[in-house]
Amino acid sequence: MKRRILLLILMLFMAEGIFGQEAAPAPTPARRRGWLSRILHPFSPEAVPQYKDPRLRGLAVDLQITPQTVKLSEVRQLAIKVTLTNLSKRPVALDFPTSQRIEIYLKNSAGEILTKWSDNHAIAEKPATILINPQERIEYNETISTRDLTPNKVFIAEVFFPQYPELRIRQKFLAVP
Repeated sequence: MKRRILLLILMLFMAEGIFGQEAAPAPTPARRRGWLSRILHPFSPEAVPQYKDPRLRGLAVDLQITPQTVKLSEVRQLAIKVTLTNLSKRPVALDFPTSQRIEIYLKNSAGEILTKWSDNHAIAEKPATILINPQERIEYNETISTRDLTPNKVFIAEVFFPQYPELRIRQKFLAVP
């Protein structure tokens, strides 16, 4: 009986190599989860991205573009939804010197900027601080014009926070006639 228990414990410690997953290459280094965490929570999301700025640790940025395939004959504005989530266990404060929180660029596949979101919006000198509590998120729903897009090409929507350039995300989409 003791041998079976000992064998079971030994197999449990060796299970890390069997159930372990290699981390996919990411732009920011991610913290690897331990074997016990992977066994108890196999479908939980990956680790939080780590930034050079320690004030930003624990923040995750997500981008949704609606529609994913843009029909230029029907769509004049592209809906952009940016979500900034605090996955850490401490509140994160973000300071902004102006009323602009985010910047959106529409780029072609070569990386040239076609449209800037801030060109069509008034920005006032109003300093503000935003506090994101643990497990909470902030959503920014904006639109940007599609007038500079051409059909049958792939474009890139890039969203970032001008005050915090590390908080940046890109997503490709297709424009059709």
